[in-house]
Amino acid sequence: MMVPVRCFTCGKVVAEHWPEYEQRVLEGDEDAAAVLDELGLNRHCCRRMFVSHKDLVDIVAPYQ
Repeated sequence: MMVPVRCFTCGKVVAEHWPEYEQRVLEGDEDAAAVLDELGLNRHCCRRMFVSHKDLVDIVAPYQ
C-alpha cells in the first residue's frame, strides 16, 4: 500500500518525504537513521511510519 499521508499519532505530513527516503535508503546504501534526521523526521512516531512501511501495492493490485 501507499505510505500514509500523515503520521497516525501526531498528524505531521510525512508522505512528501517518502520518495527521497525510498531512493536514498531502499535503493541506495545510506543509513536510514541519518536520512530520517536530514528529512526532519525527528519524532519516534513519524520515523515509525517509514521504518515499518511495507510496500504491498504489487501484491494487492492483481485482486482489484
